Amino acid sequence: MLNVGKIEEGFVLDHIKAGKSLSIYHHLQLDKLDCTVAIIKNARSNKMERKDILKVECDIDTLNLDILGFIDHNITVNVIKDGRIVEKRQLSLPKEIKHVIKCKNPRCITSIEQGLPHIFVLTDPKKEIYRCKYCEEKCRQRW
Repeated sequence: MLNVGKIEEGFVLDHIKAGKSLSIYHHLQLDKLDCTVAIIKNARSNKMERKDILKVECDIDTLNLDILGFIDHNITVNVIKDGRIVEKRQLSLPKEIKHVIKCKNPRCITSIEQGLPHIFVLTDPKKEIYRCKYCEEKCRQRW
């Protein structure tokens, strides 16, 4: 049995789809932070059969919950203080996301104007469909 120690201050991302933790690590830019990160891949889970877990020892405010909610809104965010879970945050699909994905439409203004932010808007929450704010191109990239 693998034993990963507890953290005193930070957060734990639980119920990540198996094999997706490294992608989340990079999209949240945890590699650019100077903090301890533990990645647990393919852990046994009663709820999901297999899951990944990320334990991060840094302030929860460094985490962009919108990006995380876009990637997978079923992930549970456990906030840790003094070695204990003090809060469990449930994610939701963000209404708008910036600089997470790029519009693939070659005629979109974001292809011509390089400094323009890539913004996608949630247009169908039931089907989890995002569209480009400028040209309404459907987002094709989902994790």
